[in-house]
Amino acid sequence: MEESDSEKKMEKENLGPRVDPPIGEQEGSLGWALPNTALKKKVLLMGKSGSGKTSMRSIIFANYIARDTRRLGATILDRLHSLQINSSLSTYSLVDSVGNTRTFDVEHSHVRFLGNLVLNLWDCGGQDTFMENYFTSQRDNIFRNVEVLIYVFDVESRELEKDMHYYQSCLEAILQNSPDAKIFCLVHKMDLVQEDQRDLIFKEREEDLRRLSRPLECSCFRTSIWDETLYKAWSSIVYQLIPNVQQLEMNLRNFAEIIEADEVLLFERATFLVISHYQCKEQRDAHRFEKISNIIKQFKLSCSKLAASFQSMEVRNSNFAAFIDIFTSNTYVMVVMSDPSIPSAATLINIRNARKHFEKLERVDGPKQCLLMR
Repeated sequence: MEESDSEKKMEKENLGPRVDPPIGEQEGSLGWALPNTALKKKVLLMGKSGSGKTSMRSIIFANYIARDTRRLGATILDRLHSLQINSSLSTYSLVDSVGNTRTFDVEHSHVRFLGNLVLNLWDCGGQDTFMENYFTSQRDNIFRNVEVLIYVFDVESRELEKDMHYYQSCLEAILQNSPDAKIFCLVHKMDLVQEDQRDLIFKEREEDLRRLSRPLECSCFRTSIWDETLYKAWSSIVYQLIPNVQQLEMNLRNFAEIIEADEVLLFERATFLVISHYQCKEQRDAHRFEKISNIIKQFKLSCSKLAASFQSMEVRNSNFAAFIDIFTSNTYVMVVMSDPSIPSAATLINIRNARKHFEKLERVDGPKQCLLMR
């Protein structure tokens, strides 16, 4: 699990370095800066206080596991610098009497994704006083130049009418300041709903939200920090922000066909969100991507506790072989093969040979090339 030869080779060949903090600085420290060429996308994360925004953000971007978010508020004042990637702190959080984390004001975070893409994440505190300020004195500052609005609803909220009022106020501000922004609604804490009622409750909430969102369109997801739904929602959101995603998918398809793979998945390296995939054969589990993200991220955390780094994995049985390996400086790749006549070494060589090409594709301002069939 130590640094691989392939990873060292990638650095030596200068295949598009990641913007990582210097040695000795944690990823959440303020001691490093973004490059001037970064393509920043402003993302608003909003919702009433206690809806679960801070917990889900910590799981996706700060390598928390679900059970650790229960003590997030108790330690956040001491650990907030290590929570976020390149954070600008204008906020603080505390735990209320029933254990909910309360976020105050707005916290700005820069999260590096593929190539030059940087998510400028604004986590807006959900206290009533602050929510009202967002729509009055801070309206232009908050809602100008927004690429994505993510609004989080607590499915068991006892103030649903107020939640909807704040959501509509957000939409009015978005329509005025950022009419082209994409809208996502996360109906969160679905694990608290009885399993046989989840589909019905989510469908009713989704219909209400889509009706209230007109003339804007919104995409709705049911989420919980305790299963793969959180990864599915955030993967879908990030997918909408990748500027050259169609070209990336076309090249991933060509790569899969060249090496005769059943399926190829591309994961963002830090969060392990699925950012692209191509399948040649039908698969039975519709939630396999998010399950893999969750499993591998947990394994990476286990490795880090042993001062080791996760590099690659091969899983094989009588029906298939799956290879997970570092692909580019910003991604991991997973290749699924079912042809027993293709040796593992051949697949690993193909992955290695495709790295340089996909590194070029990640750069927003890089050359537009295509991996051609030979």
